[in-house]
Amino acid sequence: MKRHLMSVLQLGITVILTACLSGCDKEKVTRSYTWYTPVYRTLPEVRAEMKTSPARPVKTPGKIYIYHNYIFLNEFDEGIHIFDNTNPSSPKNIAFIPIPGNQELAVRDNVLFTDSYSDLVSFDISDPKAVTAIKFTDNAFPYRNAFYSYTALNGTRPSIPDSIKVTVSWIRHDTTVSYNPSPNIYYDFIAMSGSSAQPGKSSTGQGGSMARFTLINDYLYTVSTSELYAFNIANPREPKYVNKTVINNQAIETIYPFKNKLFIGSNQGMFIYDVSTPGNLVKEGQFVHARSCDPVIADDTRAWVTLRTGTSCGGNVNQLEVVNIENMANPTLIKQYGMTNPYGLGKEGNILFVCDGKDGIKVYDAADANDLKLIKRIDGMEPYDVIASNNIALVVAKDGLYQFDYSNANNIRLLSKIGLE
Repeated sequence: MKRHLMSVLQLGITVILTACLSGCDKEKVTRSYTWYTPVYRTLPEVRAEMKTSPARPVKTPGKIYIYHNYIFLNEFDEGIHIFDNTNPSSPKNIAFIPIPGNQELAVRDNVLFTDSYSDLVSFDISDPKAVTAIKFTDNAFPYRNAFYSYTALNGTRPSIPDSIKVTVSWIRHDTTVSYNPSPNIYYDFIAMSGSSAQPGKSSTGQGGSMARFTLINDYLYTVSTSELYAFNIANPREPKYVNKTVINNQAIETIYPFKNKLFIGSNQGMFIYDVSTPGNLVKEGQFVHARSCDPVIADDTRAWVTLRTGTSCGGNVNQLEVVNIENMANPTLIKQYGMTNPYGLGKEGNILFVCDGKDGIKVYDAADANDLKLIKRIDGMEPYDVIASNNIALVVAKDGLYQFDYSNANNIRLLSKIGLE
């Protein structure tokens, strides 16, 4: 779990005065500033509270995951909402699991795997209304430690002292200052940050295209910005770290499973890894594209990649790329389609969904990769990711969680919306 020796995302205002002040009497200027200070709890206190709590409203929706009749929705850096989706037209918000620093999730055999800053936490979700933590794997993701790492020289991940303080929430502060805009007075606004944002047959679920956790067979695979981690979950209640693979120092964004392949999206291209031999990660192919963020999904013969601007990934293109992966060792571009600002995407059969920023959801007939046909554009939202499964499209957007029925592609209809409160 990420521990703080100093405040993270703590914003302050510094006023530096020079020796000479101007004698000019000018009209004062007023400026408003906002900053956040962390709220800390001890590690034992935080872990004791990682269990089912009453349902709470959705505020900042993040990653999504479906498992049986349940939807698991990440509340960025705070925890996971659980919805009973037995009736997609009327999903029920039934519980919340408080997990500080949570961003990712995946499920196998009634065990929910999540991150809590640098820890891997496993939960028993046999009864979604009575979820309990069953395993804390300390420092499973050392790259989530902002100021120091607990990884030992021999590669082990030792236990973390109980005395460590954990950030569980943030307190917002607002202030307004007035000043004389003398040329001899310099005002500066300083931000300190350790994070990019505020505050029998095994049974697995399905995640979205923006995921950084995924499952194949007896392994949980996760990615950092440049590494691929493998955990053996043959016994889901006792995950074991196996190894990590450096992916050519790329800025990795997403990971997507298809059969025995991992498709990894980075800001410079798509990587394909074969995991047919458990725990043995073999790079099979690579497709290079313009510098940009890069969610990716795949089917038997095609990979579908979105590139977008306006992010830390850089780049100046907004498009959908369709890639031929019949020869995994040598993926080739089939065609590019212009987009507005695409994020996640999902596909079932020949129906393709693309989350295209302020242009909403675009639904295509993708039977012919060289000639995608727009079936419908669903506007009025800014979507982030989508899961398309069993004729239901689950869409997470800035303003909530939507579900659409596309059993009739020519009459796609809204089933439900869980809004923000």
